[in-house]
This record gives sequence, C-alpha cells and structure tokens, in this order.
Amino acid sequence: MLVGDILHNSASRAPDRLALIGRGRRLTYAEFEESANRLANALLDLNLHKGAKVAILSTNRPEYAIAYFAIAKTPYISAHCSTRSIASELAYVLNRTEAEVLILEADFAPLVKVALPELERPLKLILFDSSTELESATYIDDFVHGKSAEAPDTAPDESDGLAITMTGGTTGFPKAVLVSHKARCASAIAAANDLGLGADDIAIASTPLFHTAGLFVWFGTAVLQGATVVMSDAWDPVSFMQLVEAEKVTAAFLVPSQLNDLITHPEFSAERLKTLHNIGYAGAPMSRALFDRVRAMLPQVSFTENYGQSEACPITIRCEQHGEEKLGTVGKAASNAELGIVDQEGKPLPPGDIGDIVTRGVQVFDEYFNDPDETAAAFRLADGWLLTGDVGFIDEDGFLTLVDRSKDMLVSGAENVYPLEIENALYQHKAVAECAVFGIPHERWGEVPAAHVVLSPDATISEDELIDFCTTRIARFKRPRLIIFVDSLPKTAVGKIRKNELRAPYWEGKDKKI
Repeated sequence: MLVGDILHNSASRAPDRLALIGRGRRLTYAEFEESANRLANALLDLNLHKGAKVAILSTNRPEYAIAYFAIAKTPYISAHCSTRSIASELAYVLNRTEAEVLILEADFAPLVKVALPELERPLKLILFDSSTELESATYIDDFVHGKSAEAPDTAPDESDGLAITMTGGTTGFPKAVLVSHKARCASAIAAANDLGLGADDIAIASTPLFHTAGLFVWFGTAVLQGATVVMSDAWDPVSFMQLVEAEKVTAAFLVPSQLNDLITHPEFSAERLKTLHNIGYAGAPMSRALFDRVRAMLPQVSFTENYGQSEACPITIRCEQHGEEKLGTVGKAASNAELGIVDQEGKPLPPGDIGDIVTRGVQVFDEYFNDPDETAAAFRLADGWLLTGDVGFIDEDGFLTLVDRSKDMLVSGAENVYPLEIENALYQHKAVAECAVFGIPHERWGEVPAAHVVLSPDATISEDELIDFCTTRIARFKRPRLIIFVDSLPKTAVGKIRKNELRAPYWEGKDKKI
C-alpha cells in the first residue's frame, strides 16, 4: 500500500463526502484527489530524479494537504519545514534535506527571501498565494494549469522514501527523519485501530502538519478513514472553540500544553465544545494532575493517549477501556509495534525494572537522512530494535510507564533524578498552571533540580512554600532547589517545552552537554 492509495481509496468510497475545510474552502474527497493529481502531474513534469526532495512551508490549510498527497503520488519525497523557523534554521533544513523545490505559503516569502543566499543548491519556488516578495516564484494555480486530474502513471514502491520530518529540537539540533510509504501506511492503519476515528467524524487538525503527530498520526489517519478534516492554521484556544462549535467537530488531536491552554483560558466554554467526544493527545508527557483537570472540564470526551516519536509514530496507546489503574502509564504497544526495556548493554530487563525504551516494527523510520552516525547509534542494538532515547518500565500487564527523556535525566549526588516525577508533584498544586524541571550545576552534588513555573491566574505562592509542597509528594533529595516564576515557557511549534533553552544560561561555561 502507498500513501497515495490512502486518498484514492477514500475518494473512491465516498467521492462526495466533505474532505477538507479551511481558508474559506470546502473540498469533497473527489475534489481533494483531483487537486492532488494535478499537482502531482505538474511536479512530474519538472523531471526531477527519483527521491528528489519537495519541501513544504505552510500553516495548516487545504493546500498543504493537497501538496502532501500530490508528492506522495510521485517518486519524490516531501520535506516538512517548521513555520516557526528563523531564516538560518530554514536554510539548515532545506540544505540538510537537499530540497530542490519549495512549496510555500506567501506569508513566509520574506523569510525564504532571507534564507535563499544560504542555500547550497538552486530551489524552485511555488507559492500557494500570489506574492511580490519572490520574483522567481511560480503561483500554484499557474503551475497546475492544464494538468491532468487523473492519477499519475509513475508510482513509487512501498519501500521508497515518502517524507522527511524534523525531530523536535528540544535537546539539540533537529535531525531529518526519513520514512517510507510502507512505514507510514502501517502507522496510519495502527492509529485507525487505536484512536477510534471513523468516517463519520469531523476531525480538527490543530497540531502542525509539518510535525509527525499532526501529519501522520492524526491527519493521515483521518483521510484513511474518510473523515472530514477541519484545518486550523494556528493554535489559539478561542479560535479552536469557535471552529469546534461552527463545524460541529467530533474529534481532535492535541498536545498537553494545548489542553492546558484550553481549560485555563478565561473564555473556556464546555458548551461550545459539546460536540467533541474524542480527543487524542501526545507529544509530551501529561501529569496525572493535569489530566484530571482536563477530564473534569470535558466530561463527555473519551481520551486516548499516544506515546510516540518522529522515528516510530505510535509506540503505545492507552485508552479509557484500559481502566483507571493504568492512568499513570502511557499504555500498551500500538497495534503494529513491539516494545521492550533494556539495560545500558542492551540486555532485556524484567517487568518493573527501569531502563531504556526500545521498539521495532514496520512503522520504524529508515534513517536520519545524510547522517549515518546518528542512524547507527539509534539502531546499535541487534535485530532491528530502535533506541527511543526515553527511559521507563513495563509492568506485568505490558503497560509502559514513561519515566523521562534520557537526556533530561540528571544525576544528583550519584542518584538518578527524573524531572517528570518532580513536574508531576508540582502540577498537584492548584497554583501551578505549567512547569518545567531541569538540572542546574551544584558544587557538591554535581547538579540539582530547578523549576520554572507559570502560576495559574490570580494564584500566589512563594518559592519556599512550593518547594515544601513538593517534599510532601516526593523524596526530599528530589525537591527543586530553585524555583523561578515566569510568565511563559519557551516551546516548539508543537508545544514541547524547550528545556535546552531553559538549561543553557545556568550551564554557560560549565562542562555539561545542553
């Protein structure tokens, strides 16, 4: 099965069903596929080599969806660029992926104009909207004019490259994750089984399509099922509620920070969200305290947690049928994934023992593009096991508890300390709206935990009071030694907190990998 088949099959089953809503457009599945075919045929007329990279730089909109499936119908590979990049970051991604074409939204034309001199190869520019910023660019309506609406004759193989997405970049420079058609068809089928999406759903795409979770886990699965997808071009809690209410949205995929933004917003209205009955969430761990808050505010919603990453898409799934006693876990292995825990030598560990989380299966990525050393490090275990970079343990029932990112773990006085455990303690205090815990240098202990905390509206609490509260929830040696109250936390485009940015000032000039 090829990713292009996902759209074709849904269009064949229900050509008149509404497929895409956004930017004033409402496209049926037949119109969606015809538009993708025209763009695919236009791209093929460029006569690029097999495996050529066609990059996309855009917010969520119907044209992005069309471009993704158009590229999937060719032997080319789509490369997905963050809309929050500065010019040097964009140039890095375009150079790293060896992009030969860039399809972009006109709002980003000034950014591209600045990045162009830093590029290592010529780049053909195609604009979704007209713009005077890039004189060499082609308007997409002109680019596809006169092209056939029939599916292209040239089709890739299932093992061929499909797409490149960039890792989150929360712990360092992002890597280019290359995945095949086979891998992402498999992950979409698994997500369809596990996330509860159906053809009758109206699903909102509120996480960026340039990110794995938004593109493959949610959007791709919705198209596989033939659901209607509402394209939300930027995250805003009020706009989200307006779209859910106006379009009678039934299903959404959000990251924990978005859920927190939603329920803490002064204009939050459960009434406006009454049609919403299915929320999938992933992207970062969510504390039990925050989950309980969210569930109390949205009692009609069924929640499904997905733990995954760019390299492997869904690794585990936890849904409400698994019961209250499993709420502290991130679930069992997804439908097509194998899961394991190993020690530092790669040897399997028994249930309950903390170690490195590993996974394997058809959904796992092919390689970090043009980065054989990082690829070899990720696959350094035998038999195709991928080291996720996360730490956790599996219980007797096969449920995974995520302890933390291995890079976030700190060693304080020879004791392993996991920031996630401290964050869970902090979230149990009603004054805490959001927090991030990380290690800072200490002369005696090497490093100790520190926290940046965003307080709930009108909440007041002192640093000492909050530290004392933590000692009632976790061992004293794990308590944060420093708490700084801040207005906001730096985040990636998909809502992950950039702990590397928080740590960096404390470790400046110190011998510590940030």
